[in-house]
Amino acid sequence: MAAVTWNVNWYTVLADLILAIHFAFVLFVLGGFVVIWVGYFLRWPFVQNFRFRLIHLLAMGFVALEAVVGMICPLTTWENQLRLRAGGEAYQESFVQHWLGRILFYQASETVFTLAYVAFFALIVLTFWKIPPRRRL
Repeated sequence: MAAVTWNVNWYTVLADLILAIHFAFVLFVLGGFVVIWVGYFLRWPFVQNFRFRLIHLLAMGFVALEAVVGMICPLTTWENQLRLRAGGEAYQESFVQHWLGRILFYQASETVFTLAYVAFFALIVLTFWKIPPRRRL
């Protein structure tokens, strides 16, 4: 019986993993915002969990700060470096890169993204004030 050889480019696998983590981060920020408001109206107690709310606020705060100071997201930087090590422009994009990349990345000016990130952060801060988290005593 012949041995099966796996020709795996680990740089591509790691780049896809970082892209999936990036997608999960975006989903946490956007989905968390929706869940907080839906949970508020449906009286879900966990939406007032202080740790969850603080992590959510800080996550979007980091994105807004990155945009304001002109910093490229570290996840994007790491993914790009891994893609270059995987073969640069000559590689075939993977399923994960193809679909998650199309969902996450849009063509617009940096100013548009900065304004959107800061505005969304302001909405999260407003939500933090309107639906305050509660600490356990």
